[in-house]
Amino acid sequence: MTLTLADLLAPITPEQFFAEYYDRQPLHVSGGAAKFASVLSWRGINRLLDQTHIWSSQSLKLVMDGTPIPPEQFCNRATSRDGGAVQQPDAARVAHWVKQGASIVMNDVDSLTPGLAAVSDALEGAGLGKAQANVYISWQSHKAFPTHFDTHDVWAVQVEGEKTWNIWEGRAEWPIAHPVFNFPKEHHERARGKLRGAVTLKAGDLLYLPRGWYHDALAEAPSSVHIAYGVHAPLGMDLVNILLERVLYDAEFRKPLPRQDGSAAAKFALTSRAGQLGQRLAELTRDPKVMEVLGKFVADYRFRRGGNDLLAARGIAAPAAPGGAGAGEDSPAFRVVAPGAKAVRRGAEWVVKAPGGPVPLQPAEAEAANWLLSRPDGTEGELRAAHPAVDAGALLKRLAEAGMLAPT
Repeated sequence: MTLTLADLLAPITPEQFFAEYYDRQPLHVSGGAAKFASVLSWRGINRLLDQTHIWSSQSLKLVMDGTPIPPEQFCNRATSRDGGAVQQPDAARVAHWVKQGASIVMNDVDSLTPGLAAVSDALEGAGLGKAQANVYISWQSHKAFPTHFDTHDVWAVQVEGEKTWNIWEGRAEWPIAHPVFNFPKEHHERARGKLRGAVTLKAGDLLYLPRGWYHDALAEAPSSVHIAYGVHAPLGMDLVNILLERVLYDAEFRKPLPRQDGSAAAKFALTSRAGQLGQRLAELTRDPKVMEVLGKFVADYRFRRGGNDLLAARGIAAPAAPGGAGAGEDSPAFRVVAPGAKAVRRGAEWVVKAPGGPVPLQPAEAEAANWLLSRPDGTEGELRAAHPAVDAGALLKRLAEAGMLAPT
């Protein structure tokens, strides 16, 4: 499954988004229930939660009306696969709290399924920064978190139910994840300002909130699921870190600072040295090599996920289609059960021999069939991505009926 920023924002264009909204103001985009249907579903959520060993009290949390539930109340002590002691969520104990109205937070899910990764890749591919995702599952009239701001841009993708977001006028001034921005509840209540407006997200909707914007949310339907993609952009502070590495090779920054004895001359000497070093830093920011490093840092500022294709690496199978994982969690998948089969040309026609008899193919279908049959398995989405001119579903059905593919 492959998505772009244009797909996420439609019908708003990326050009309009960057000109009017990015880092300026919130944006709500209505999309229709089908827009994010392949990103995550209830079936997909249950599948993820059933991968018991990947969850702990850190990766899965429960919150009851703004108050975190202690891990010992929904987890059991267990031994991890590597022999360590962990607190592991227990399905029955989680279900008990869900019955009471507790919200579920599934952390760091942005690479767990093709659908979740597709949104992350779209945001990062647009150069917005590193995209990390959490799933928030809420129930009607129960609020997980009080009014707050985030230290990153928020892209909320609503996949199930409805949730109403209160967007306040207040905005913290470009906060970062540092204790200096940990404020008490009273501060937030003052700083949030007046209510700017309430936005109800329905399945298929998207909400963009710039970093620091005050908000809170409440489920309006019997259930609500949204994925909050936190996008961390590279900061001016990153330039300081690059310069710190650069000044290691500059003798002026390795020299001792003027000793201070309380005299006016000593203070003047320190002030003069600080000014000289500041001027040198300004010169370094114009150094082509420093700018080259900074430019590459900003361009590559994203998480690395996916890209595995082991059989192709060995030269045993054809490479997967661009976009990697295919067409989402519910895309029909097939295993090739006729290894070595290949479409061949017979006069003006193409045909592939199958257990159920020969299958005639058009030239484009023959090329697509050979791509698929050269791999151990595949999905309809992968075939569509690799050969968009072919009716992938129809071709897969014909090959399966002929006994060449088996659904998985």
